[in-house]
Amino acid sequence: MYKKTIFSLFAACLMTVGQTHAQDKKYLGVVSDVKLSGYGMIEYQASDQEDAENNSFSIRMARLSLDGKAFDNVIWKAQIQFNGNTDKLSTTPRVVDIFAEWQPVDAFKVKAGQFKRPFTFENPMNPIDQGFMSYAQNVLKLSGYSDRTGEHSSNGRDIGVQIQGDLLKNAAGRNLLHYQVGVFNGQGINVKDVDNRKDIIGGVWVMPVKGLRIGAFGWTGSYARKGSWEENGEQHSGVRSLGRNRYAISAELVKDDWTLRSEYIHSQGLGFKTTYNTSANTSDCTLNGSGDKADGLYALCIAPIIKKKLHVKARYDMYRANKQWNTAKTMYEVGADYVFTRNLQLNVEYARVNDRSLHNHNYNMLDVQLDFRF
Repeated sequence: MYKKTIFSLFAACLMTVGQTHAQDKKYLGVVSDVKLSGYGMIEYQASDQEDAENNSFSIRMARLSLDGKAFDNVIWKAQIQFNGNTDKLSTTPRVVDIFAEWQPVDAFKVKAGQFKRPFTFENPMNPIDQGFMSYAQNVLKLSGYSDRTGEHSSNGRDIGVQIQGDLLKNAAGRNLLHYQVGVFNGQGINVKDVDNRKDIIGGVWVMPVKGLRIGAFGWTGSYARKGSWEENGEQHSGVRSLGRNRYAISAELVKDDWTLRSEYIHSQGLGFKTTYNTSANTSDCTLNGSGDKADGLYALCIAPIIKKKLHVKARYDMYRANKQWNTAKTMYEVGADYVFTRNLQLNVEYARVNDRSLHNHNYNMLDVQLDFRF
């Protein structure tokens, strides 16, 4: 039923696109400039991790997106995602974005719906533009992808309302300050609130010179489940709400086809033992026992060999599941990408992994991805 609803929605939207183009992109009621776009990411990955060796082709993801305008100062977007594995809530075809944003002026915009949480520089980035085989570990674990709380995979998104804007234009007309803050359910995508508490997430950054951003982000809220659990030898049932408090410090320089970016994220808050994949395990409210603190740091460089065509890259990527070095997982990555056309790109990457939680800490990974857009 859920899948049929998604496909019905997009079928109706595609009909709207066709009608809009047939009218030479004139207003169809109050909607205009409707565009269909998307991308796909085909992946080969190999690893020699002891007792977990693997090598496989897969469809990392495919997305279809519709966006357009309503009236003169409202934009909207609807986007669905497909993955190669479709047996769980986290990977079945699902809505990832559906929102509208009122944009009366640059200094004040209001967005409502389901969209990226305003936390870190990397989280809002398109997976292709992010530059590596995956988002950094601290972003994955502490921004709502494979979140340490046990929240289902939510691609860094949640349902809520956000205000944002750009301020302090200089003589050249470039803004020097950006702010954003939102109120969210705290449960991830396509799920209602459970504990009636809301997450407050925001950030601010300065742009002193063109291409440079220096920012700070904060997040306070909770993640909750309804079910049963044991604590201090006693059985409990009801809603179990786990506090979640995080901050990030970020810096990025993008200039002349060079990219330098680094972010540190700190998290305080417990997590559930199981990841929420289907309604069947919603009732499992047992804690994961990994402590209430975690942090991570990454630093990367993407350098042009042939501008806008060929790049080499390197990334240091470290995550500590309980803010102790004996749980640190560190990835030392090098790679390259080649842009055949604006819509077709090949990426090759090697990673040496040191995971201190394993008996044999070290192993190697190879990742090759072919990305296309339309």
